[in-house]
Amino acid sequence: MPFDPLSPQLSVVTQLAPISVALLVAAYAIGSLSGSLLLGKLRGVDIRTQGSGNAGGTNAFRTQGLRFAAAVVVFDIGKGALATWLALRYAPVGHALSVTSHGYLAAFAAVLGHVWPIWHGFRGGKGAATLVGGLAVLWPFVLPILLAVWAMVIVLSGYVGLATVIAALCLPLLAWLGDAGLPRLYFALAAAVLIVFTHRGNLARLRAGTESRFNGARLLHRWRRS
Repeated sequence: MPFDPLSPQLSVVTQLAPISVALLVAAYAIGSLSGSLLLGKLRGVDIRTQGSGNAGGTNAFRTQGLRFAAAVVVFDIGKGALATWLALRYAPVGHALSVTSHGYLAAFAAVLGHVWPIWHGFRGGKGAATLVGGLAVLWPFVLPILLAVWAMVIVLSGYVGLATVIAALCLPLLAWLGDAGLPRLYFALAAAVLIVFTHRGNLARLRAGTESRFNGARLLHRWRRS
């Protein structure tokens, strides 16, 4: 039988594919469980019919209040962390795709599930909280930096969407500065692009001057007026 140098690699891919696909499908399915929509059912409301129409934490806060929004954010962070942890826990060892790569792919799949949830007619949120959950498992040391950037932008501008976009854009920069491996760098780039995409409406309203502000968070603005 002639030697085929590709046969070992093809064998590895064949062995890897079923469990890898199962883990990614599970991550997407977990991500598709929307905190705002599931908790909203307990109140008899669908927040996609209120406020901005987005099934995320910011719209939950604006339409349902702080306690509801906090529960939504905890739920969405938790599902991102769970999907990522499961992928790391059950990823096959010693195959072409590393365990770490499984984790990053699962985290991204969970964010995709949140944005386009199969259980909720593919109308979900913008993915930031679910992304935070994945980062909490895979790259926890970056979260204080992102939180500081996010808070600073809100204090200066009052725009939550802008703060989220700028924090997300810090991810690939931090991965590059930290000399991260390719799985983390690719994940950071993909996550940043997705967050910018999901916040494209916010960015368009910013350009038009119609984006809503949290004026209570604009501390510098309040100090100047006092």
